[in-house]
Amino acid sequence: MSDRKPHIVVLSDPPAAPGYLPRLRYMCDFLVRKGYEVTLVTEEYQPLSFAHSYPIETIRMYSGSTVDWLFKSVWTLLSDWHDRVFAKRALRLLQTTNHQSPITNHRYDLVLCTSFSDFPLGAALRIARKLQVPLLCDIRDLDEQVDNSRYQYRHHSRWLMPFRRLYRAIHIRRRNRILRQADAVTTVSPWHAGFIKQFNKNVHVVYNGFDEAQFYPQDIASQPFSVTYIGSLFEWQKEALAKVQEVMPVTIHTPQSNPVAHDRLGDAIRRSSIMLVLTSTETHGMLTTKFYEALGCEKPILCVPSDQGELAKLIAYTNAGIATDKREAIEAFINEKKQEWQQNGFTRQKTLHREEFSREAQCRKMEEIIKSLIS
Repeated sequence: MSDRKPHIVVLSDPPAAPGYLPRLRYMCDFLVRKGYEVTLVTEEYQPLSFAHSYPIETIRMYSGSTVDWLFKSVWTLLSDWHDRVFAKRALRLLQTTNHQSPITNHRYDLVLCTSFSDFPLGAALRIARKLQVPLLCDIRDLDEQVDNSRYQYRHHSRWLMPFRRLYRAIHIRRRNRILRQADAVTTVSPWHAGFIKQFNKNVHVVYNGFDEAQFYPQDIASQPFSVTYIGSLFEWQKEALAKVQEVMPVTIHTPQSNPVAHDRLGDAIRRSSIMLVLTSTETHGMLTTKFYEALGCEKPILCVPSDQGELAKLIAYTNAGIATDKREAIEAFINEKKQEWQQNGFTRQKTLHREEFSREAQCRKMEEIIKSLIS
């Protein structure tokens, strides 16, 4: 690395409210604090109302009409239109903004792309090759982590199934082709890393973690004693929810019903007595953000059922609570925490290794990978 500030082009799928991709935002702010120059290029989707310490360039890809979206979606399946055109527009934008020309002056040092699917991985590969700089891919989700992609695609109509299978197969093939050509890959769990190693051996785990500025311990006396669930509620989670509600009512906050403002999440968790995490044995490496946020606040976690995998292992490693599908264990855990609440007016979980899972700690891992690629 030279004495000048390294300049990183960050590409991402469009940030959406209310969180606006907290992993991405924290990472960019961290790199700026460490002395890097960062330019984020993303697709135009909705106004970006969050504060940021780096320039954000947005590219409009759709007109807003259903016909335009449908035509371009089909054309993307046939010809990879989305990534091809996004790459061309991004390169033109990077060369005509206040930055020096990357082609002639080697102004940029690395392309970092974060994605939950395959867009904009293809664009990132094209841009990195054009700029002749390393490509680091940050993979937040994999289609294979859940059977039938139930997280990504919520349509269950039978007539849509053939299209879904075709869509999934094409995007997985494109993703894998790009991962083979990336200089390094980061991802969110050991399971994801193990899966990606079949395409790229230079893969590293960078957990999502919690933002220590928002999710920190604070003993707040609150009434009444409560088991709280915050987040989206999928159909397949309702059986586990019902099992807990047989023991005690659950206070539920979803984006559609009784939502919690994003900047009030920490307060909501600190005022809760137990945080409920709903998972499944059919998922792989799904380390929900709500686990990290409750860990950051040192609130007891009740995970139902046990995923019998990495989430259960992390809960045990951090002593963050319990992962179980047994009614007796659920009831015993709730009663234990209720006695603590009756004695103190609040609950507080004595966690282990908490600091390892802060976003700050995880971004330090990311910086080491970036340094190795730039040097």
